[in-house]
Amino acid sequence: MSEYSDYVVFVDESGDHGLETIDPGYPMFVLAFCVMRKDDYMQMLTPAIQAVKFKHFGHDNIILHERDIRKDEKAFSSLKTREKKEAFMNDLTQIVADTPFSLVCCAIKKDHLKSRYSEPENPYHIALGFGLERVFHYLNSVGAIAAKTHIMVEMRGKKEDDELELEFRRVCDGNNFMRKQLPFEIVFMDKKGNSAGLQLADLVARPVGVHVLRPNQANRAYDVLCGKLYKNSSGRVDGWGLKCFP
Repeated sequence: MSEYSDYVVFVDESGDHGLETIDPGYPMFVLAFCVMRKDDYMQMLTPAIQAVKFKHFGHDNIILHERDIRKDEKAFSSLKTREKKEAFMNDLTQIVADTPFSLVCCAIKKDHLKSRYSEPENPYHIALGFGLERVFHYLNSVGAIAAKTHIMVEMRGKKEDDELELEFRRVCDGNNFMRKQLPFEIVFMDKKGNSAGLQLADLVARPVGVHVLRPNQANRAYDVLCGKLYKNSSGRVDGWGLKCFP
């Protein structure tokens, strides 16, 4: 038996984790965990994302970044015509719909956190703990906790990465709800490395945050993602695939 599991987890965020200044229009921090079988990652997601880049840009040296796409900035400024943008978004939506993966999202309402606690914890660390616990539950449900699973996260800076790694190891060493050792290993990735998995995680985080913030607003991206959210044995998403706090 391999020492590594058949799964890999890609993690990215939406919003910033700072509490000093909170954007009233989007007072959210969302951490998205995309859990995929490695075979599906290699055979389905990676070639599909390469194909859509070649189709719309002529090459695959493009990093899909939700903010830049939404604002038609940087490489995506060429999508400013409605027809081009719609065709591109349709293709991206289809990739997300077609790719087999399970999603765990932790949404932190920063304004509520700040008002409720006199000394609130770092929203990133809160979301990380909730997320790792739920990823563990999911992998346990598919019989994939006997081997090591790599958790792929985006580099943000030495200080932030050192703090995140310390918190990651604290959670995995048993400081979690189950009081168990978690068989995970963190890997920091440069976004410039053009990882299809990190780009997928980047694309899915904000639609979930917008849904939590404004659940009655039309949200095509979330409509696709809601079927990917991890459910418990009773089919429940809230508290499992989608954890909101506080």
